[in-house]
Amino acid sequence: MSLVLGIETSCDETAAAVVDDRRAILADVVRDQLDAHRDYGGVVPEIAARAHLEVVDRAVAQAMDDAGIGFDALDGVAATGGPGLIGGVIVGVMTGKAIAAAHDLPFFAVNHLEAHVLTPRLTDEVAFPYLALLVSGGHCQFVAVEGVGRHRLLGTTADDAAGEAFDKVGKMLGLGYPGGPAVEHAAKGGDAERFTLPRPLRGREGCDFSFSGLKTAVRHAVERLPPGPLAAKDVADLCAAFQEAVADVMADRTANAIALFRAGCPDGETLVAAGGVAANEALRGRVETVAADRGLSFVAPPPRLCTDNAAMVAWTGVERLALGLSDGLDFAPRPRWPLEDLAAR
Repeated sequence: MSLVLGIETSCDETAAAVVDDRRAILADVVRDQLDAHRDYGGVVPEIAARAHLEVVDRAVAQAMDDAGIGFDALDGVAATGGPGLIGGVIVGVMTGKAIAAAHDLPFFAVNHLEAHVLTPRLTDEVAFPYLALLVSGGHCQFVAVEGVGRHRLLGTTADDAAGEAFDKVGKMLGLGYPGGPAVEHAAKGGDAERFTLPRPLRGREGCDFSFSGLKTAVRHAVERLPPGPLAAKDVADLCAAFQEAVADVMADRTANAIALFRAGCPDGETLVAAGGVAANEALRGRVETVAADRGLSFVAPPPRLCTDNAAMVAWTGVERLALGLSDGLDFAPRPRWPLEDLAAR
């Protein structure tokens, strides 16, 4: 049995986890920073980096205690090496390097996006190749996942990511931070038919996204309402209309992505959804229906493993350990690190 410690600090969660090669999560610690950023309506990079620095050692210690092991039981240490807010990434990478150096362990610099798209192999043993829809606050992509470090980008967003659009709409409607879960909650009591919103790129070729125009349409709808504080019904109906528009776009883009995926990977049998927005029940349900209609099985990790966590980082380390792939202690943290760059690593 191989055991890997994972560390995640790419945005506003400080996380540490221990995972083994039998897909058991022995420890999974996540410490969020919501209170530190709420007054600003979004993540402040400098505040995030300082918060990571303050708690990362304790998060690692708690993960090791929860797993009931010492560092001598580990077979490797994995840390998110990018992409992400560079201050936070540096904290995690330096912590991982220090542990690896002190205990003579291999070090794995994990691409945060790859960790998300490999999570279904941790939770459901999904076989390569498969199609991944990665939807989060910073990313919105369709990726053909052909192996560890082997990813082919099929579609991406021209502007805002889906999660970013959810958060900005939530802020616009006075729902606070983070906006995504608040919009989903409000939408459950809303009338999606009351407001007419656009479906950007629906019906077009390919599987790229664009959400900036949809976000602007919500703002215009708000401006057309009577002056003064928004009524609860207005907020709920706008949230429902916005979420329905995103779901329609997702369904349309997913259908096109499946066709592109099958052209390049005819033996692929699975569509997976990963990233924080994949925890949205309405979006997940629409994508699952499209997959079923086209003969693909659908897998989405449980919500706690869709949002940023260290179990996915540790699992990517397990995958890389099995292939004999590790990184030198001279690895430089990266604010940008496209998935397609991994093949040349």
